[in-house]
Amino acid sequence: MIHMVTEKMFFDRKAVTRGVDRATRKVLSRFGAFVRTSARHSIRKRKRVSKPGEPPSSHTGLLRRFIFFGYDRDRSSVVIGPQRLNQKVGDAPHALEYGGTSTVVEGLRRRRRKRRIKIAARPFMGPAFEREKPKLPAMWANSIKA
Repeated sequence: MIHMVTEKMFFDRKAVTRGVDRATRKVLSRFGAFVRTSARHSIRKRKRVSKPGEPPSSHTGLLRRFIFFGYDRDRSSVVIGPQRLNQKVGDAPHALEYGGTSTVVEGLRRRRRKRRIKIAARPFMGPAFEREKPKLPAMWANSIKA
């Protein structure tokens, strides 16, 4: 007579989902870090203005320093991009990525004035994402451990 233990033949659902969630968080966080690093490396610190279509130049280093990523547990996704700086006017990172207008403040205290400028697209996040996307399947390989 053959005696089998049936408990070991079935998946422990809680352990499997926990393993998948842990692997998802780990893989997407690594992917976010790779995209962030690639975007930071594409932005060169120099004095000249970049040409439309190539990554922007960083004159002060703020754009490079404020690119972050974060794992969103509710959506099981990763958000990667520049953080908006504490300014009341303009949205320079968005205008740099896609093109558009931004507001620039010029002058000192009493003579300060705002003017709108047109910015041609200088994408840096999209190309960084596309460069790292082919590496994503290899990151998933053997990542789930229950």
